[in-house]
Amino acid sequence: MAVEALNFQVAPSNKGRQSKRSLWLLPPILLLAALVVYPLVLVATESFTGGLATWREVVGSTEFRNALIRTIQISVTSTIGCLIVGTFLAAVISFVPFPGARIVSGVVDAMLSLPSFLVALSFTFLYGTAGVLGSLAGGFLTTPWAVVLAEITFYTPFVMRPLLGAMARIPRVQLDVAASLGGGPWRVLSKIVLPEVKPALVAGGSLTLLLTLNEFGIVLFLGARDTTTLPMLVHTKGIVMFDYPGACVIAVVQILLSITLYAVLRSALGGRRARLD
Repeated sequence: MAVEALNFQVAPSNKGRQSKRSLWLLPPILLLAALVVYPLVLVATESFTGGLATWREVVGSTEFRNALIRTIQISVTSTIGCLIVGTFLAAVISFVPFPGARIVSGVVDAMLSLPSFLVALSFTFLYGTAGVLGSLAGGFLTTPWAVVLAEITFYTPFVMRPLLGAMARIPRVQLDVAASLGGGPWRVLSKIVLPEVKPALVAGGSLTLLLTLNEFGIVLFLGARDTTTLPMLVHTKGIVMFDYPGACVIAVVQILLSITLYAVLRSALGGRRARLD
């Protein structure tokens, strides 16, 4: 009887703890709903102001298709460039001893906190008509490649930071043994280092792909020709042309594209983690 009474007293206390935990979850859920969910619902509702005709008009336009293709092209190209440059620089900082390696690593961390338009501003001083390399670069600043190079410059640290952390955990003894067996630097990098840091490389590349897909400041500041991306098209229709329903349609497409990409990348990373476990 005493045991049953004890169980009877413990059960309500557990329920009370669970109810208190539920109450603690309520404020962040309400805050998330007010700051994120509600604005998204408003955008989605505004996109259907003119019914499905607005969607057919916007999505079926050549302007939208060109912006969608250009957005994907710039994002994928910039991400590939960030992976190549970031892997090389991270390997140099981690395994090639040189004075000032810590300072360079600190600069990489500092760049993560800078706004993206500063890179575009520096590009105007370099490649603009009155810039240092303006006469040599010609019209480079007005091409899509200027946007790609600016995004590679800005987003490479987002690839380097996880790579530097992963490379720091590789035992130096393992690299020394591989080098003593006749493995050259590139062979050691491809056969030992890259397989070890592949999860960090995939994580950094995934983050960069998502960020470049939604990049707005660099594209707006450079103002390059034929580089109208989806975020730029939202800005043009909503702020310049005052076409709010059309801007909301493109914004909804951008959101769905980002969420789909995030879900695919998360599923791929989750499947890889499950196989490793």
